[in-house]
Amino acid sequence: MRLEGTFAEYFAGIGLMRLGLEAEGWRVVFANDISPAKYEMYRGFFPDADRHYIVGDVFDVDPASIPRATLATCSFPCIDLSLAGKMQGLQRGKHSSAFWGFVRILQAQGENAPPLLLLENVNGWLYSHHGEDFRLTILTLNELGYACDVFTLDARRFVPQSRPRVFVIATRLLAEARSYRSLLSRPPSLLSARLRAVLTANKDLRWLALPLPEPPPLLRQGLNRLIEPIAEDDPRWWNAEETRRHLAMMHSRHRQYVEHLARGASEVYRTFYRRRRADGQRAEVRTDDIAGCLRTAVGGSGKQFLVRAGRGQIRMRTMTAREYARLQGVPDEYPIHAPENRALTAFGDAVCVPVIRWIARYALTPLIQSHLPMPAANSLFEDDGG
Repeated sequence: MRLEGTFAEYFAGIGLMRLGLEAEGWRVVFANDISPAKYEMYRGFFPDADRHYIVGDVFDVDPASIPRATLATCSFPCIDLSLAGKMQGLQRGKHSSAFWGFVRILQAQGENAPPLLLLENVNGWLYSHHGEDFRLTILTLNELGYACDVFTLDARRFVPQSRPRVFVIATRLLAEARSYRSLLSRPPSLLSARLRAVLTANKDLRWLALPLPEPPPLLRQGLNRLIEPIAEDDPRWWNAEETRRHLAMMHSRHRQYVEHLARGASEVYRTFYRRRRADGQRAEVRTDDIAGCLRTAVGGSGKQFLVRAGRGQIRMRTMTAREYARLQGVPDEYPIHAPENRALTAFGDAVCVPVIRWIARYALTPLIQSHLPMPAANSLFEDDGG
């Protein structure tokens, strides 16, 4: 079988999966998402969007209209697999059950379905319904003829954002089965404690272990270098009353830390969330030069905020869409014309571009290289010994 690096992108959103794959020589032939707003952002950067992007529910997509591809990517909605979505899961969840729309297409395509799949979701995927939702995912792919590799990977190894995710690579190209022991021998950078437990509890499924290298180490800093310059009189800065209100929302330990930074000779930025705790709403500040996990800008704890402290001052504001984009590894050439909240949601709901590049380089491309060499591409990891 001769293969080329083409992919169909399901739950495509604003195209960050495409950004990562194209940088490693892959070519998009199809994309789908239910959100017209995300499509508009996608089209703003990819002028060819009209030729391959279908806006609509995945359950309504006609499988016969989808071009053949080597790879299908599936970043299906995470909300029902997370605590924020009350863990409704794959079966009952209104959003995450869209996974079955993807499965419907693979079933209809039969032997013409892509020989490679890449699925991505939050760590809650491993916990949902005590691990049964994840087992059901892998069992379903096995029944469709795919053996599955699985690993966890934190975007913090590439960008200053703590963003652990679960990735599944499913393939019909290799016949290896039940090699979960090889998966268990991976380093903690690719194997969380929860994933280890899930694999051990599901030895009967059809697994495979790709020869993945150790990913880069966790970044210790970098947030401050990505901050967008905002003029002091910009209305996005909160007024003094709002800043005092959020200082009052902090636990004394957090507040004392911010006040300590304010006494410093230079200004530094830290991120914080508003969270609902047993004693009321709290503003909780990170103490490192790393952002917390970006989320959709909805709900009480959805947005991420900045506090700037130093030279005797404390100022606060919401993070900007450009800052969100940079934390997802998106170049500044990507235009952001959408309303701020819409853009924050779009970037918070997307994949981290350099993570996808790493997966393409060390997992996806090697799987097809023996069939047809990929075209050369400049790489983010060319000079770092990656």
